[in-house]
Amino acid sequence: MIEVTPLETKADRRAFVALPGQIAAGDPHWIEPLHLDRLELIDPKHNPFFEHADAAFWLAKQDGRPVGRISAQLDRLSPSEDGVTVGSFGQIAMADDPVVAAALFATAEAWLKDRGVGLVRGPFDLSINEECGLLVEGFDTPPFMLMPHNPRFLPRLIEGAGYQPIRDLFAYRMDLSGGIPPAAARLADRPLGDVTLRPLRMREFDVEVRRVCAVFNDAWSDNFGFVPLTDAEMGAMAKKLRPIIDPELVRIAESGGRTIAFMVLLPNVNEAFARMNGKLLPFGWAQLAWMVLGKRIRSGRVPLMGVLREVQATALGGLLPAAMIAALAPRAIQRGMTEIEMGWVLEENTGVRRIIERMGGREAKRLRLYDKRLA
Repeated sequence: MIEVTPLETKADRRAFVALPGQIAAGDPHWIEPLHLDRLELIDPKHNPFFEHADAAFWLAKQDGRPVGRISAQLDRLSPSEDGVTVGSFGQIAMADDPVVAAALFATAEAWLKDRGVGLVRGPFDLSINEECGLLVEGFDTPPFMLMPHNPRFLPRLIEGAGYQPIRDLFAYRMDLSGGIPPAAARLADRPLGDVTLRPLRMREFDVEVRRVCAVFNDAWSDNFGFVPLTDAEMGAMAKKLRPIIDPELVRIAESGGRTIAFMVLLPNVNEAFARMNGKLLPFGWAQLAWMVLGKRIRSGRVPLMGVLREVQATALGGLLPAAMIAALAPRAIQRGMTEIEMGWVLEENTGVRRIIERMGGREAKRLRLYDKRLA
């Protein structure tokens, strides 16, 4: 007998957050996320996502023991498709049992149907602008920061619940152990006209965040599933990441006094989290500071970048990503980074994918999004 119940107590929420790590026990590449961070993600008091969205969270239990979890979201900023309201599922984790999967999805789908949803998409934790997609290739290496990692059996259970693959997302890795890849250096040597590339101005941090948010929302507005980042969401993300931001690992491209592109490279703090088992106390903060400030993290990730749409279709649009990578690489190498991850990138975004591949990036992870029509 599977019992699916909403989260009602602090103990429920702690069990919800702890469950993926319990299911992943034995996976040598699993990295336990910070539990406090995950608790705040699902808490309307801490996550501005809830200013424009509703969500519900459930645990599946068998004989009183948690065996699965799921969330359902209805984002008022998410556009309808052909007049059909689109909702989403996420926070998915479960034992390898189709009965558990069926019970969880039935509960989430009933909640969404009650709110007029006709199409369910996911997984999103909780938005397409946060962790999203299900890992389907690349299980043999640990995830970089802000990227999902799940058991190999999970795609089978989701498809068994009636979900169809709708899009694949790619993450690319670039090797810096030998210096800046020659292909990236050659691309970066091409002239950029009146464009200047500069680091982040920490003294203008809040203003810089708004500049980046404006470019991000314009750059990706034509992408599949796009939902704009609000100023509050970008601000909350920036506040959380600020302690690990190196201004020299950010490049902002300007032309004629306008911000036209940006790229953010962050130290892959999952290397530190792997030592912390999900806990900041009693020594987690010290370990994190020791690794980040001591430049002991050997990898990085580009979680945010964008080029204004009016620039994307020009020759300059194809050069800017390479120029920004080449500008960031010396600082990354100075900090001891030997590898960076870029992405995710939608499968149909062939322009960006070809640029990354021409710079020496290799496909490292493939994630998948799923759809299901509700009768």
